[in-house]
Amino acid sequence: MPAVLSFKDHFSGGSDAYEKYRPSQAPGLFAWLAAQAPGRRLAVDVATGNGQAASGLAEHFDAVIASDASTAQLASARPHARIEFRHERAEALSVEAQSADLLVVAQAAHWFDWPAFCAEARRVLRPGGLLAIWSYGQFTATPRIERMVADFSRDVVGPYWPRERRHVDEGYSKLEPPFPPVAAPNFEMQADWDCASAMGYLGTWSAVARYRERCRRDPLELIAEPLAEAWGAGRRRLAWPLALRAARA
Repeated sequence: MPAVLSFKDHFSGGSDAYEKYRPSQAPGLFAWLAAQAPGRRLAVDVATGNGQAASGLAEHFDAVIASDASTAQLASARPHARIEFRHERAEALSVEAQSADLLVVAQAAHWFDWPAFCAEARRVLRPGGLLAIWSYGQFTATPRIERMVADFSRDVVGPYWPRERRHVDEGYSKLEPPFPPVAAPNFEMQADWDCASAMGYLGTWSAVARYRERCRRDPLELIAEPLAEAWGAGRRRLAWPLALRAARA
């Protein structure tokens, strides 16, 4: 197995919260990905985190290799008979050459050494194999809640976003896959959340973690009361549209 080199780890410290408060994957996404792949033998989920995408892929593929450079994230992943979890960086995969029908990255490609990862994608995918990367930004709710969360993201924790986060804001438009593009339909994740769950989600942001570390206080204290007032009692339907890029080797 290739050595695991240092990487920018913004999430290991909150792996439990990441599993609890991140939205689940978009309905229909994995069926579409499987339909575009040249076979169903092997899918590879890179930077799997707690294994959400890997679990979705396992419903459509004989085997899934799910890798992550964070041992804490891997420790929170649920075991699955068709998933093999591996501790390794995206740029140094222990996957055989030309073996994968599908290679995916969910909400993590912006952290990679992109040229090095593209070289791995060329090596790992079989001819005709599919590479798919996707990201999501802020959720949709009511205009008032959306404005409040946007202001919090920009004005309160904005200076603490890692610079790589700009790729999410740009919808991954600057991350060019090394293969010809494949047109993809629109997908979105959805969740019915109360305000406490939404606050938990905001707490998983890398900018919030950096604010806490550097300022020695919790920025969520600044939004908790006004967000609760805007939210009201009960649950709201939230949606996260995906910025999906697909390409065929």
